[in-house]
Parts: sequence; structure tokens; C-alpha cells
Amino acid sequence: MTVRALYEMVAPAKLNLFLHVVGRRPDGYHLLQSAIVLIDWADTLHFERRADAVLRRHDLGAALPADDLCLRAARALQQASGTDLGVDIAIDKQVPAGAGMGGGSSDAATTLLALNRLWGLNWPRRQLMPLALALGADVPFFVGGNNALVEGIGERLTPLAIPQQWFAVVKPAAELSTAAIFASAKLVRDNPPDILLGSLAGAIAGPAPYGRNDLQPPAEELCTELVQVAGWLSARFGNSRMTGSGSAVFARAGTGDAPAATFSAQALAPGWVGRMCRSLRAHPLRDWAEG
Repeated sequence: MTVRALYEMVAPAKLNLFLHVVGRRPDGYHLLQSAIVLIDWADTLHFERRADAVLRRHDLGAALPADDLCLRAARALQQASGTDLGVDIAIDKQVPAGAGMGGGSSDAATTLLALNRLWGLNWPRRQLMPLALALGADVPFFVGGNNALVEGIGERLTPLAIPQQWFAVVKPAAELSTAAIFASAKLVRDNPPDILLGSLAGAIAGPAPYGRNDLQPPAEELCTELVQVAGWLSARFGNSRMTGSGSAVFARAGTGDAPAATFSAQALAPGWVGRMCRSLRAHPLRDWAEG
């Protein structure tokens, strides 16, 4: 049976529970170790198949860049597969941009997974992964579909069984330049790899954050508002950490059926956005590709 449309496709955001910079390749790419968890703050995408090979995006909220990662993902899959089909993509953007939460990367991954089915390609996951990595370091994680230890430049994934938990997530008005953070003299680029997989799952599920985010010190030097958000969360939840290259910051808020503490949007400073999020056990589209 031909699939002509796929609606309500979820693209969840992520949090880097820790992010360690452990080296640098000769080509300049930094080598990372990070435990990444999916959360229920998400974008929603809708796909309608076209027979004319045209790729179009329709923004249901604020306008996105003309050639965003969704269209780039669709174009990459179209070219790699040789299909003569196209698609209309409508996107309800909810995950804030410039937050280090992987919103654009998650949209790209959902596009790859959805079009793999909509266009009848039925590629295994391993065939989608090279396209994902070419789109960005976070895209393979979302295509992989599991909470994971991510290493290298984003291509090495080790699934992690992370217990569900609550996170308070707040993004200040300011955005950060990832390039500026990686260019900072304050960034330590040769931390020794120190992850022991045998104890990792328990360590990252504990009451206190595990490891560190090596990008946070240079980020705080570039953005004083980030320091303010981190302090605001620490005062309320006893911990805080920047995710990715920022500027969003999260705090652990419990593991029960409800968070141990919460906050209201009215408590946030002008320009800040935030919500209480719960981690996901897996990506909603994890089973849409095999292998």
C-alpha cells in the first residue's frame, strides 16, 4: 500500500548530560564524549508526498532559514536514492534555536526517517547514517533512536539504558556561536577519555550531575546571561549544566512520577523560555529503520 502522507511526526530535543572534549583530528574536527538523552520538548513535522520531485517546506510558526536542515536532509536522501519523488514538509517549530538542544538536527533526522518510509525506500539505519553525519554531528544520534554515549565526531553510538527523569530546562534570550566557543583559548581540547561504560548508566542517573560540559567555561566567558540562568537553576534545584554548545541550561529535577520541584514560566526573566521536561526511553521513530 502506497503511503501518501505522514502527519504528527515528532522530532524530540536532547540534553548532553555531560560533554567532554578529548582530542582534535588533523582536519580540525574535535573529538567528543557525551551522554545524550532525548526529552519531550519537541518539534512536530508533517510530510505529504509529491510526484514531481519538488521539495518544499511550510513554516507553521516563525519563519525558518530558507535552506534549513529539513530541506538539506530531504535533498541528500533524494539524491542518494535517485528517487523522482518530492515532498511538502510542514513544521511546527517549538524547540528554541541556538539552544544546544539539537532542534535542527532532530528535524533533519525525523525527515530522513519519515521520507525513508514515505518514498518507499526502506533503507536500513546503517545506510542512512552517512547522510546523517554529513548533515551534522548530532543527526546520527537522533537517527540512532536511543539515549546513547556518543563519541568521535558523532558517529560512534553506544546505547544507554537511562532511567526516566525530570529536567528543568531554560534558555536565555542570548544565543551562542558554536564556532566562537570552539575557537576560544579557554577551551581545553585534550582531556583524557575517562568513561567507564560499566558504571556509566548508574552515574548519569544519580542525584548529582556526572562529568562536566567542557564547552561551558568558554561559553560563560562569551555570554554573561548564561551564567545568570545557571545560577537561577542552581538556586532552585541544586544543580545546573549547559547542554551542547548552549545557550540552554538544565537541572535535574527528580525521577518520580512528578518532578521534585518545579517552576512557572512567569518566574523567568524577560526573554527567557523554559519548561519542565521528562526524558524519553527512546526516539518515537526508533523502529522506523532497522540495522
